[in-house]
Amino acid sequence: MPVSSTWAHSPLEGGGQEQLAALLSALVMAGFWLLYLVGAWRVRPAIWQSAAFHTTMILSFYAVLGPLDEWAETSTAWHMVQHMLFMVVIAPLFVLSRPLPQISAGGGRAGALVWEPMLRFTRHPMLTAYVHGMVIWFWHTPYFYVLALDNPWWHVIEHAFFLVTAGLFWWAVLKSGSRNVHWALFALLFTLMHTGFLGAMLTFAQSSLYGADRPLEDQQLAGLIMWVLGAFPYLVASCWVGYRWYQQMQRRISPEG
Repeated sequence: MPVSSTWAHSPLEGGGQEQLAALLSALVMAGFWLLYLVGAWRVRPAIWQSAAFHTTMILSFYAVLGPLDEWAETSTAWHMVQHMLFMVVIAPLFVLSRPLPQISAGGGRAGALVWEPMLRFTRHPMLTAYVHGMVIWFWHTPYFYVLALDNPWWHVIEHAFFLVTAGLFWWAVLKSGSRNVHWALFALLFTLMHTGFLGAMLTFAQSSLYGADRPLEDQQLAGLIMWVLGAFPYLVASCWVGYRWYQQMQRRISPEG
């Protein structure tokens, strides 16, 4: 009963263009999940990697097709929760699951043709941070924020931009090599800084930026979610990458090195 009540508010239950956009999103995610399942049967992942990937997909379905998407249409705070779920939970969890061997085994060489250019891009953590940052600010400007809410196809595009650029960003910083680990730390701190600034702008704004029908208090809560809660994943990752950099410098100055 609770499950049926929750998913009764899914975009799949709507009509018109919203339902078509939701169906397309569901088909893309289901196809991606199927590739992984086929590949996992051929190339066995570690248990924790498999659990991380399946958790990623469950969260993705919930964020895109669950009631959270409907709540986001009327609440700036819930919309921010949706954005943060994409950028600081789903994207890094996907990277940590290390799914490429399974996806490659499930999709063959065609999949590699898509992600190999992207992986070359992740050799430059600061570049991924700049691109991801531009995407974040672009979709939080009042015009494009409201456009994504009013048009379901633009909403799908917005989600895709968040997921792809966040995935590239987290891949660059979490899988950084010894030559660019310091740039990975700078990329994390840069992202922490500008997302915190955006969150502070929303928190201390004296009027609603996204329409009079959205309460100012709701917008301020959204700003706090980005500014405070959204900062934790970046801080944790910064500590881990900073520790890696420290260890690297210690090895360089040690007598044995």
